[in-house]
Amino acid sequence: MGIIGVLLLTAAFCGYHVHRLSAEQKAIKQDYSIVNSIGFGILSINKWRNLMVAAVSHRVENFQLTRAQQDTLQKEVDNILNSLIDKADSIINGPQRSIGGKLRKLAFRAFVNEKELHRQVPAFSHKIMAQLLKPRSKERLAYLAKSKLEDLGEDTYDSSRNAERARLDSIFHKYNVDNETQFDKITGDTLITIRKNMYAYAFGMLGSVVLVALLWYFVRHTPALFVPLYILSIIMAMILLLVGLTSTMIEIDARINRLDFQLIGEAISFKDQVIFFQSKSIVDVVRLLVRTGRYDSILVGILILCFSIFFPVVKLLSTGIYLLGRQSWARSKPVTYFAFHSGKWSMADVMVVAIFMAYIGFNGILDDQMGDLNFHSGSFTSIATNHTALQPGYLVFVGYVLYGLVLSQILKWITGDQR
Repeated sequence: MGIIGVLLLTAAFCGYHVHRLSAEQKAIKQDYSIVNSIGFGILSINKWRNLMVAAVSHRVENFQLTRAQQDTLQKEVDNILNSLIDKADSIINGPQRSIGGKLRKLAFRAFVNEKELHRQVPAFSHKIMAQLLKPRSKERLAYLAKSKLEDLGEDTYDSSRNAERARLDSIFHKYNVDNETQFDKITGDTLITIRKNMYAYAFGMLGSVVLVALLWYFVRHTPALFVPLYILSIIMAMILLLVGLTSTMIEIDARINRLDFQLIGEAISFKDQVIFFQSKSIVDVVRLLVRTGRYDSILVGILILCFSIFFPVVKLLSTGIYLLGRQSWARSKPVTYFAFHSGKWSMADVMVVAIFMAYIGFNGILDDQMGDLNFHSGSFTSIATNHTALQPGYLVFVGYVLYGLVLSQILKWITGDQR
């Protein structure tokens, strides 16, 4: 009995960590799905505003006129200067009524040669262009352009940006990071470690169950050990059931893995944009259905509660009572029924198949739908991925179902009841 005691402690220890790590993984992935949600990324007005401002600012900072553009601009300056000279000439040489105006007109005709001014225009425009193309002048122009651009950016925003920023800041504070890049790095490394440890503990539980089942082979000729070993086997089954019911069984995760394109000549990239994420255990599903408040959902929740939780638990308790109880009520019809006949009402095995089929269905649907989002051209690339996956909680629950079938056969063998 010492061996099975150690196996029980091992299963309980591993089960506790599977449950704990499952809850921790779920919380981290929910936070990750919020931070990387398409609502805060591709579909965010604030995100696009920041990208536009950054792209235009970068173009302004690296603004360079080609030789052809310089020639075109200089011609425009020439035209402007020539137009100014013509305008000044027409104003001064026009009719003048005041003495000052007549004196200015006389001085202009005496000292200013309009044709000479026009001949000097190319030299003036050349000096203006030289001054304009100086690094300091370009810096001043870039500063003015960026200031105006930032002002326009401040006038373009989503009305919910304060709530959006507050929500993201609270998540960043929770993980002690300052931005999305640091958050993704920390959570990515943490999730890899959690997943590795969670599977290790899950397989530790299943290994303990296999060893307990093997013990029955070695004690098959020792009837005195049947009852205590079976009671301990029931406790093992209860541990499996509890962990299987409360740990995450399936995750549905659809995301755009990468979206690359060119925005006014600047490379823009969105990564890991989460479209939809849900992580549920059987208990979570029951709780969710009951909380909807709809009668049909509540009915389904109650059915799952009865067939996948209540019946398995009562069956295990009834087998223990049947073996240990010596009073008449321990052999009563309800106890006997749950111990020997309630298996057909326990839908745990059906639930295993249903969850697996749901996984296959969701996986196939998401693969098909996400495939439509894959697109590649010279300037635009979209890669959509489906991260839907079964979780260790499912393995533990499958282990319980198979182990329960073995215990049912063992009970019939040790009691001689083949009903």
